[in-house]
Amino acid sequence: MSSKNSILTNIRALVMEEKLLPSIPDFEVAPDLEAAFIEGIIGNKGEVVSKSDLLLLIEKSGFKKIYSSSEIFSQYSNCALPQKASEFAELDLAIIEGQFGVAENGAIWMDDTDLGLRAVPFITAHLVIVLKRKNLVGNMHEGYKKVGLAKSGFGIFVAGPSKTADIEQSLVIGAHGAMSLRVVLT
Repeated sequence: MSSKNSILTNIRALVMEEKLLPSIPDFEVAPDLEAAFIEGIIGNKGEVVSKSDLLLLIEKSGFKKIYSSSEIFSQYSNCALPQKASEFAELDLAIIEGQFGVAENGAIWMDDTDLGLRAVPFITAHLVIVLKRKNLVGNMHEGYKKVGLAKSGFGIFVAGPSKTADIEQSLVIGAHGAMSLRVVLT
């Protein structure tokens, strides 16, 4: 008998009492979801802006290539969603819709239905996520319950612009993805 078979035989021979999984307690959530969410976004080096602030930024920025899947900002989109991510290599600004935000940490959930092209939040220089206030949840436990209902092949929590602290133990923002994240609450 091989070592592998011997080990597997011994494991199968173990008689262990079945134990119930522990129950997950209800965790406290912030009384003001919006304030906690904004604090989370800021803590992740993002920014919450008003619609008018974003419009002003777009007008003054000089962004050459802007993609928006959000109906609210569709008039600023000057390019269509390409078939290949490489065609978006020079994307200055992407404006996309988020499904829900998590107050405890400022994370925003999006899946294929929001992104169109999975690379959009990573390939753009600057990212804006439009999120409805009514779609804020208290914590990740509530968030994962919502994710469990999704029928998508891909999903992601975004919690700020890209960051790394590997280089000389200094925080670098925008090292390998979007340099900024702005959230517009509607």
